[in-house]
Amino acid sequence: MASISPGEDRPGGADRPVGAGESAPGAPLPRRSELARMIDHTLLRPEAVGEEVLALCTEATELGVATVCVAPTHVYLAAAAARRSGPDGTQARSADPAFAVASVIGFPHGTHLTVVKAEEARRAVADGADEIDLVIDLACAMEENWRSIEAEIAEVRLSVPPHVILKVIIESALLPDASIAAACRAAESAGAEFVKTSTGFHPAGGASLRAVRVMRATIGGRLGIKASGGIRTAEQALAFVEAGATRLGMSATRDVLAAVPE
Repeated sequence: MASISPGEDRPGGADRPVGAGESAPGAPLPRRSELARMIDHTLLRPEAVGEEVLALCTEATELGVATVCVAPTHVYLAAAAARRSGPDGTQARSADPAFAVASVIGFPHGTHLTVVKAEEARRAVADGADEIDLVIDLACAMEENWRSIEAEIAEVRLSVPPHVILKVIIESALLPDASIAAACRAAESAGAEFVKTSTGFHPAGGASLRAVRVMRATIGGRLGIKASGGIRTAEQALAFVEAGATRLGMSATRDVLAAVPE
């Protein structure tokens, strides 16, 4: 899904980000620990059980990632695990968890009613989520009903406290460049902190360098950009960072980081 084919342009040196929403031409690519802090270590298989979530959290602490991204039903478990383990693997204070917890809303199809998405977000935060990844109404995107999409994002934004990071999943593989840009503008106008390429579950595909470049051209320096869906190698991860991604969603985190110099 996110593999880089021989015919796809390699990203240039002017597209290397240094933080969420910021990019600096000529900045070096991240080293292993820096890349780890850009990763949402993800487990969203619908059949995943609690034991797997706890293993994900143990690995997250060991690898030093930014967040774990789990289903709403597993937020409480991940949040408790984050509080139990500090960044060095020791017992953590509740104010100093080992990693943040992200959860998905309206996932994976985006067809929930807005009021349901807002309540789902509220409950996820109440259970311990620090970040919310919201799937937009894909039918509205196909119809170019950006006003409706902006209104929905704004309602979910208002449903959670200001410190909670809101990422908007636009399922970019479905959309032409103009619609990717329009979706990004709607997310920005509605108060989101990030735009995100993909759920990783849609048959149209996952993240692409093309989509990330369009997102960066539209909102780079103001919102963060999360590439997610099909990132399985260090080459792919670093290419997405070069293209403008400031956060990466993946489940193959250990293998990716093992191939990046420290």
